[in-house]
Amino acid sequence: MVLGAAVGLLLAVLLGGPVGVGAGVMAGVSSPLAARRVVRDGPMVPPVEPTLLAGAWDLLAASLRCGLPVATAVRVVAGQLSGANGPGAGKVGLPGQQCRGPGAVLDRVAQLLALGADPQAAWRPAFGLPATAGLAAAAIRTARSGAAMAEAVDELAAGLRADALDRAEARAQRAGVLITGPLGLCFLPAFFCLGVLPVVIGLAEQLLGRW
Repeated sequence: MVLGAAVGLLLAVLLGGPVGVGAGVMAGVSSPLAARRVVRDGPMVPPVEPTLLAGAWDLLAASLRCGLPVATAVRVVAGQLSGANGPGAGKVGLPGQQCRGPGAVLDRVAQLLALGADPQAAWRPAFGLPATAGLAAAAIRTARSGAAMAEAVDELAAGLRADALDRAEARAQRAGVLITGPLGLCFLPAFFCLGVLPVVIGLAEQLLGRW
């Protein structure tokens, strides 16, 4: 309530008049709700760069092919991804909350696997993040064979790179389309003045001359 009143009063003073009063009332009502949601849900985890995630999955597949246990290989990848979401990923945030980046989630999975937990239970935390949900599904599907899991992880990495390439091409095409807009605004008036307008004037003179 104190936060909402402070924000509302600040907006009312800055804007002034009926607009300031209305904005202040709306901000005063919405600010406590937004703060309560942040406290309840915890900080949002930003998405991981697809190429970084693909490199991590390559490392996991290589570790599995070298004969490392799944728990050890996952722990190695968790260390690589520990800073994927910037400083503070995997560290305690607000009281009772956990900043759950992919590194922290995979470290938890590695701990459960090392303790002998069932794959279904061990990989359950990874389903909470989009970055690790696909890996969790592949790991459960291929839990009986490390080689099969390595192949599934390779497919995940290839899919991430293909998606990143498609998005890059889509952005490039979109940029090309957006560039044509200003060019059209520059050339259309000139085309009208130099190409269309003289023709219209010439036709008008001919018609007026006949009358």
